[in-house]
Amino acid sequence: MQEKIKQLRALKQKALEGGGTDKIAKQHEKGKLTARERILILLDRGSFEEIGMLKEHRSYDFGLEKQQFLGDGVVTGYGRIQGRLVYVYAQDFTVFGGALSETHAEKICRIMDLAMQNGAPVIGLNDSGGARIQEGVNSLDGYADIFYRNTRASGVIPQLSAIMGPCAGGAVYSPAITDLIIMVENSSYMFVTGPNVVRTVTNEEVSSEDLGGAFAHATKSGVTHLTASNDLDCLQKIRRLLSYLPQNHREKAADVPYTFSDEARENLETIIPANPMQPYDMKAIIREICDEDSFFEIHEKYAENIVVGFARMAGKSLGIVANQPYALAGVLDVESSKKGARFVRFCDCFNIPLLVLVDVPGFLPGTDQEWNGIITNGAKLLYAFSEAVVPRVTVITRKAYGGAYVVMNSKHIGADMNFAWPTAEIAVMGTKGASEIIFKNEIARSADPKASLATKEKEYQEKFANPYKAAARGIVDEVIEPKETRRKLIRAFAMLEQKHDQLPQKKHGNIPL
Repeated sequence: MQEKIKQLRALKQKALEGGGTDKIAKQHEKGKLTARERILILLDRGSFEEIGMLKEHRSYDFGLEKQQFLGDGVVTGYGRIQGRLVYVYAQDFTVFGGALSETHAEKICRIMDLAMQNGAPVIGLNDSGGARIQEGVNSLDGYADIFYRNTRASGVIPQLSAIMGPCAGGAVYSPAITDLIIMVENSSYMFVTGPNVVRTVTNEEVSSEDLGGAFAHATKSGVTHLTASNDLDCLQKIRRLLSYLPQNHREKAADVPYTFSDEARENLETIIPANPMQPYDMKAIIREICDEDSFFEIHEKYAENIVVGFARMAGKSLGIVANQPYALAGVLDVESSKKGARFVRFCDCFNIPLLVLVDVPGFLPGTDQEWNGIITNGAKLLYAFSEAVVPRVTVITRKAYGGAYVVMNSKHIGADMNFAWPTAEIAVMGTKGASEIIFKNEIARSADPKASLATKEKEYQEKFANPYKAAARGIVDEVIEPKETRRKLIRAFAMLEQKHDQLPQKKHGNIPL
């Protein structure tokens, strides 16, 4: 027996060495951790249980039979994060550059199957040069098996992808299907075709970083939801992110301990400027109404005219969608509509209540927006809110104009509670534009059109540029003092905690993609 145990220990030690000490040293020289180091940092101490440690590839072409590495370039298993079960796989760049083979894919699929069966999140730590070319179609089939499981798991369990090295070609579509992507700055990149192909086809000169690095995807494409300064920062952000999420679609996110006190927030009285044309930072309002240091923004540098992220209120997890007056006056456009819709649908998948903060002047006009599909993309946000069955509460802080007012979680598309501050203006359009249309002929006939317009603007403002007409119609449930906002929200979400709503029975809807 001792000889058998000795043999087993030797095999395990060999597996732990990955591609060898020299390859591990090169990984460290790049400022990157190895696959196993990443897993051990990500998971609670001593909780990792590896699956498939001794698995090897089955290829015999191009001399692969002479290159066998236990584990075949991916470390898979399960463990705990903050005491909760998670499944994880980490591609090992020290073995064939992390290239995916048939057996490599089988290991990942095994983990995903277990995650689905047991209702727990799955986390992918991606660091791979792509498909193992020597295996031909077998490696491509491996990708297809993973994509299929990503799709089947969507909305069932949270799926998180960390890009911690290269991720190119077909490999990008697994992270793209998952719920949230985080990229490590200066050491990761994602693209379908690399700089060499781009140069050949389009004659464009571009680096891997500029084409598909973390900054490009965080600001231009919106592919990545978060960025991290290094591997350690990435893993810590995954741990924090999971604290806001439930294990699966049947559960709710875990509460954190909270001690109630006087929930009034006097600072909220001073955030809205007296000048209605002056912008302000909606994040200042978010910080005041949420639990201290609990706001975790998603897609921070992409479509900045809308803010989305997770937070806690009285220890309970919620998702926030808010117009941002500091960027494009908070208008809705193509990119912000897509960003908001994606986040709303994610929260609805996993029973995370939604708080919507509204200060929106409308949809961004222009040929660029129309030709790039503002109609279809704006409808995505409208569809996402209308479809959501989680508790939904809206606070209108200032402007809520036109179709954008309707789209931003208005009462008539299913919001459960709608509050407004005294500074709120709920109307078809702004005072000046409305006055110019309504009183066009009267102004034109007047002796002093400029003075007449000013008079009509004041008349319109007194009648419509306030929340009281909407409150009188029941479109707004209550007009509240800003300092009372946090207290009102805590009570509203507590009242809605047992909300049960169902969509009409159907196979699935047809969101305007």
